[in-house]
Amino acid sequence: MSTQSIIFPGQGSQEPGMGRDLAEHWSEAMDLWKKAERLSGLPLREIYWDGDENAMAVTRNLQPALTVVNMNLWCFLAEKLSPAGVAGHSLGEFAALFAARVLSVDEILELVCLRGKLMDEATNQDGRMAAILKLKQAVVEELVAAAASLTGQEIRIANYNTPGQFVISGHAQAVDHVCANAKPHKGRALVLPVSNAFHSPYMSEAGDELAKFMDRLDWHDPKIPVYLNVTARPEADARALKETVKRQMTSSVHWTQTIENQYADGMRSFVELGPKGALSRMISQILKDRDGVETLSVSTLEQAASL
Repeated sequence: MSTQSIIFPGQGSQEPGMGRDLAEHWSEAMDLWKKAERLSGLPLREIYWDGDENAMAVTRNLQPALTVVNMNLWCFLAEKLSPAGVAGHSLGEFAALFAARVLSVDEILELVCLRGKLMDEATNQDGRMAAILKLKQAVVEELVAAAASLTGQEIRIANYNTPGQFVISGHAQAVDHVCANAKPHKGRALVLPVSNAFHSPYMSEAGDELAKFMDRLDWHDPKIPVYLNVTARPEADARALKETVKRQMTSSVHWTQTIENQYADGMRSFVELGPKGALSRMISQILKDRDGVETLSVSTLEQAASL
């Protein structure tokens, strides 16, 4: 019985030159880059292989490009891997859906191109996000509840990344209130350079547009259990899975609970396919007191070929 989980990173894991070595070695990987460029109308290889950091951080560029990197690594390694489950962090969830054969290559690329465009256009001066570090979940929840009560504004924990790393999202006034009160609790706050309050009700209009597009796609029952951001659980039925994924843009990313649930379901070896290895480091924090846990980050051709 497999104890392996495959995980895919999301926005923030982009880096210069990502995916280039594999694409120049393997024509199928290069073909996927070209397909994504046709569907998005964007010069993705120029941006990520020769471009600047600012262009690489633009959401509409980033979402198809990073998804291509994640998908190419999966395709290159699929015959060597035997996962008992897959998961992806926010944007990474769409590569997980591809790996589980829930949606086709073209459908996934069309979906993330639209998602990136909608999120890029959903600018809101009142929306803000911040990372809250070195505080326990209960303390962050108390600070968020107090900020909502005192300001009367929308705010929530958007990302439960590790037991000591959270991202809050909502109205700027409420987010600033939490940031100011994190320090007296010996926590650290870092405002994120994003254009809106992602994974919150501020994204409802964009989420509705994306949901309409999802209804036009041909969803299949997953061949591998996909642990979803919204529920931290797998969903075996294609229709129910689609309805859950439709909520992802406005719901919190329950990453800590996702990894806890995979561990409870017998997974011990976590292989991250994508740049930077941020999720592998998160898993080391989430499961730091557990026995038998192994993490591996694979982002380059050399690393992939060594498996």
